[in-house]
Amino acid sequence: MNDNPSPQKGLGDSEHLKALGYENSFHRSMGLWANFALGFTYLSPLVGVYSLFALALSTGGPPSIFWLIIVGTGQLLVALVFGEVVSQYPIAGGIYPWTRRLWGKRYAWMAAWVYVWAMIVTITAVAEFGTGFLASLINAPVTNEVTLGLSVLFLVVAFGLNFSGTKTLGRVARIGLAAELVGVVGLGLYLLIFQRKQEFSVFFDTMGVQGDGSYVAAFLGAALAGLFLFYGFEACGDVAEEVENPARGIPRAMILTILVGGVSALFSFGGYVLAAPDLQAIVTGKDIDPIPAILDASLGTVGAKIFLVVALTAFLSCVLSLQAAASRLLFSFARDGMIPGHAWLSRVSPRTAVPVNALIVACTIPLLLCLLIYVGGSTLLARITAFAVIGIYVAFQAVVLAALRQRLKGWRPAGPFNLGRFGFVVNVVALAYGIFAMVLLARPGATGVFLDDWIVLIGLAVVMGTGLLYLFIAKPHSASHQPEGDAIAVAAMLRAHPENARTTSDTD
Repeated sequence: MNDNPSPQKGLGDSEHLKALGYENSFHRSMGLWANFALGFTYLSPLVGVYSLFALALSTGGPPSIFWLIIVGTGQLLVALVFGEVVSQYPIAGGIYPWTRRLWGKRYAWMAAWVYVWAMIVTITAVAEFGTGFLASLINAPVTNEVTLGLSVLFLVVAFGLNFSGTKTLGRVARIGLAAELVGVVGLGLYLLIFQRKQEFSVFFDTMGVQGDGSYVAAFLGAALAGLFLFYGFEACGDVAEEVENPARGIPRAMILTILVGGVSALFSFGGYVLAAPDLQAIVTGKDIDPIPAILDASLGTVGAKIFLVVALTAFLSCVLSLQAAASRLLFSFARDGMIPGHAWLSRVSPRTAVPVNALIVACTIPLLLCLLIYVGGSTLLARITAFAVIGIYVAFQAVVLAALRQRLKGWRPAGPFNLGRFGFVVNVVALAYGIFAMVLLARPGATGVFLDDWIVLIGLAVVMGTGLLYLFIAKPHSASHQPEGDAIAVAAMLRAHPENARTTSDTD
């Protein structure tokens, strides 16, 4: 007999949601591939590799590529834990409802507060980074005014597409997925096969980045190459109430996002390294933006322009997916009365079935941040985005820790996606990996400038500090009466549901 019975296909999506205390507010028009495409375009290997390629090589040399494997493996474990949670709780908003039902209202408030600010800052950063591609395509000078205008264009176009509904979101995400695969896998393979100027052994050559010190320190310093790249899979769960059969499909989409994203990033990063005409200049830091030169040398002028179009599609899809994920988190937060203006933020458009007001906020705050960056200069962008990665990891590990706490209290996940007896081990290792990742992210720099060296922890302290102040002064959780900390009870209820009991008995 199965020692861990779980719901099978007998419990419908609406019934499952109703059993968790909610009614349908969205159209379930997103299938497995659209859901996977949403997570993949949020993760965006093209954006991640382009943004950190030069930094990774100048810090850790060619062996920094191995961080893609290390972090990808660790994040796969986190995705497996998330898969069990979302399979039992296929609720819009992801991090917030999961931490609420696994632990409690105040714990969920802090996790969601950190996560939503990390996402909003990431939306701003991706829009800003994408302007370089668009400026190159239209031959515009990269001035502060042009950067601001093009950033606003990215945000507004993504908002318009999101506003038109979940079907449009799914279609654009699939287009973005195709662009990503062409831009990272297709181009990566082309560079590896036809434009290789380095030997494969270069990935084991530090090229002297450690100087007179230990290479271990240099390698650890390059960890950001992988840590920045491997998040976004959680967006698959943020739109859970818009997905068909989410309890089964979303865990699969998350796992696919990590696996396909990881392989794509390896092809892309490896291709750029092997096709670099002057790899030493990149490693020494003399060439701080090497990818355009690699593309021009490998593809020619016309080919490089075509790649710019592909890259722009990927950047736009990434902004679109980020906005969608942030708006669903805000909606979920507001639906439970946990945020100021919750009645307004929890409204769903009767025509398009999207949380339009939450979407407006997910677009407006990044617009304001773009204006702030315009006034403060490009160094401000680096400073305000520095905490985003660690903020995401803190929110992730809040889920992993809460899941482990429930397991120790006797929770056996009751969703159709279930790790069974391996769940506890995976959960423990995922938490250990997450702590290791956060320690790496929190390590202060060595520039000698206090603000630059400690900006990651300063940013995290500001966000968490303001969240704690609001939590204890305004007590937003006191007005919310939705369930909390009920993982064990819900698992028992789902197993006892007549439809599940019947299907389970058929499979025992």
